[in-house]
Amino acid sequence: MAAGDARPVLIAGGGIGGLATAMGLAQKGFRSILLEKAASLGEIGAGIQLGPNAFHAFDYLGVGEAARGMAVYVDQLRLMDALTAEEITHVDLREDFRKRFGNPYAVVHRGDLHGVFLRACQNHERVELRVNSEVIGYDQDGSSVTARLASGARVTGSLLIGADGLWSNIRKQVTADGPPLVSGHTTYRSVIPTGQMPEDFRWNAATLWAGPKCHIVHYPLSGWKVFNLVVTYHNDAPEPVAGKPVTDEEVMQGFRHVHERARDIIRHGKNWRLWVLCDRDPNERWTDGRVVLLGDAAHPMLQYFAQGACQAMEDAVCLSHMLGEHDDYAAALEHYRARRFPRTARVQLLSRAIGEHIYHPSGEHARLRNAIMGAKTQEEWCSDLAWLYGGTGLGG
Repeated sequence: MAAGDARPVLIAGGGIGGLATAMGLAQKGFRSILLEKAASLGEIGAGIQLGPNAFHAFDYLGVGEAARGMAVYVDQLRLMDALTAEEITHVDLREDFRKRFGNPYAVVHRGDLHGVFLRACQNHERVELRVNSEVIGYDQDGSSVTARLASGARVTGSLLIGADGLWSNIRKQVTADGPPLVSGHTTYRSVIPTGQMPEDFRWNAATLWAGPKCHIVHYPLSGWKVFNLVVTYHNDAPEPVAGKPVTDEEVMQGFRHVHERARDIIRHGKNWRLWVLCDRDPNERWTDGRVVLLGDAAHPMLQYFAQGACQAMEDAVCLSHMLGEHDDYAAALEHYRARRFPRTARVQLLSRAIGEHIYHPSGEHARLRNAIMGAKTQEEWCSDLAWLYGGTGLGG
């Protein structure tokens, strides 16, 4: 598609995926108008993990230096048994891992990463950011697409990219496959000042404590000023909830059966908020004429592979690359969909499997997990993860 097209590309959604896409398009010479429903561009939530594939994307999208500057580089992925408080296994993320994948593994505050992309977009002449601009639907003819906003306004462009998240309005029209699936897993999030984190847990690791129908994750953030703490309880929650404040007592209910050391970490959390996790079955319908889906709008996934933001950034890389490579927009969108769907579907389905077989098993199932994972060598871990961390958004 010609970068000189006078009409901009429209992007619905100002999260990490939408902003990354605007930057990817700008690298290829395309103008974009990003339409965000909120009154300001920001990001709630706490930490996210960044595999080496995220750093490949940062470099392609022109924010590599800034992104590296605010990340915390952890030495291990560490798996603990929440019933015994003993380590099951760990993946060493230091020199050999970095050499193998060409980039590090890191953790970052979601707001910090969003800020890197936001500042890059604000400083780029080809990107226009508009707030109070919720896209509720679209109309298209053979030569353009028009986004309909909740305000009644209309914005016309050459393409419309739906990067508007789990509850995407664009997806409703493109795919029409109903609401997301409720997993029944409830996640509680908190951030602990490092000084309040028990000293013997201040590990430079992304640490997972796996227990029956529950798990705990913690790692340092923001230059070691705070620790991110996320605890999840498989309590068969029936309805989606996002960001609801909850009491300390409610959080502890799902963890009375785990080791005292694991419970002690949770006790240090404050100002907890609750999310009920949702995802979708993979669905190949991502395009409708001049409209295409990206990120959670295309392939929402459970958090268990820590790949939601990474896959959205890979999408941004692939879509902008294809639009730069192909004069025909239809060919570009189809190449993007065909390249990205098998990979994102794999991550979606494996995320569910990891929750079931690694994060939450009990009894013999848990003992089998410990035996299999505890026997793996570092070389075997790297080989197992190569398909994921070696990806760039342009490869498979």
